[in-house]
Amino acid sequence: MTDFKVLGISGSLRAGSLNTALLRAAQKFAPDGVDISIYEGLADLPWYDGDLDTPENLPAQARRLREEIAAHDGLLIATPEYNYSIPGGLKNAIDWASRPSATSVLLHKPIAIMGAAPTNFGTVRAQLALRQVFVWTHSDVVVKPEVMAFRAHERFDEGANLIDDDTIKLVQGLLDALKAKMENPAR
Repeated sequence: MTDFKVLGISGSLRAGSLNTALLRAAQKFAPDGVDISIYEGLADLPWYDGDLDTPENLPAQARRLREEIAAHDGLLIATPEYNYSIPGGLKNAIDWASRPSATSVLLHKPIAIMGAAPTNFGTVRAQLALRQVFVWTHSDVVVKPEVMAFRAHERFDEGANLIDDDTIKLVQGLLDALKAKMENPAR
């Protein structure tokens, strides 16, 4: 029986995204007692608008995102890096999820961050930017290990399967750390 449910969110909208492939690898290499599902609604979210963020006006897609996050014990975010930061669609999802701040579904939520990029520097800056956002939401972010799959195209095969042993070990370590946070939540 699965003890913990984790919602994976890819910050990329691309059909062939290596960040989405990294989430699929996490599903494959998840430790016992951790079940990872992948959120599919990022592209459907309207841009955050406080005028719509009321019980009577809340868009169905935003309500669904909040409900899905609330129904899971933790989050696993795989992000690319755009212009040294977080992709707009991912930031938009976090904006919807983080409201209202006093009762946000992100409040104390255990979160692990990873990313894949074709460059030599990986997703270092995007992950740092995400960590900064999650300070405001009072989320419980895994600090180590850091999973920055640089030169990612060399770490996956033609079928987008993660084949790099070092990256697999890092992903497994990240998931073990996330599981430990879910077992002992910070409050």
